[in-house]
Amino acid sequence: YMTVPGAVVIDSCDYVQTKSLTKKLAEYPKLSYMRLIRKNFKTIYADSSEFEIGKGVTLKDGKDVTIIASGIMLDEALRAEEILNAEGISARVIDMHTWKPLDEELVLRAAAETGCIVTAENHQVGTGLGSAITNLTSAKNPVPVERIGIQNRFGQVGPQDFLMQQYNLTAEDIVAAALRAIARRQG
Repeated sequence: YMTVPGAVVIDSCDYVQTKSLTKKLAEYPKLSYMRLIRKNFKTIYADSSEFEIGKGVTLKDGKDVTIIASGIMLDEALRAEEILNAEGISARVIDMHTWKPLDEELVLRAAAETGCIVTAENHQVGTGLGSAITNLTSAKNPVPVERIGIQNRFGQVGPQDFLMQQYNLTAEDIVAAALRAIARRQG
């Protein structure tokens, strides 16, 4: 769907967000795709939360690096922010629930203010959120971008924790990517 002109692509992180965005998609006049969460997710938002298609949400403010995540990776990004904070690194965390249309203004502001980005997605990095972010930043504000996601591998079946380890989709992987991005920015 990322390559279909005019399509909407959403990766929601919890039931509250899924409910809000499903109602919006029901009224949306374009082709749309929403990845649904299954289980073992953390509730991020209060029941009364509302979301807009194409508008990301800044959950944590930070100045050293921006972590842009969606879906089940948002919980990992928030855990990574806590680890980085304990090490004295200030990480901004953005929930980019809509991959397409991308909230370009939010991404470019984060790139300008922190100077480097980590994307985190439960998807192939070459055709998802990571590629959308790198396409945008390379054209409008080149900054180091490290992409956490499936790295050109076939999927397999298993418990979520096992799969997160197998595909390097953990908070620790995000932390390592943030340190690489910061080093690239300073280098």
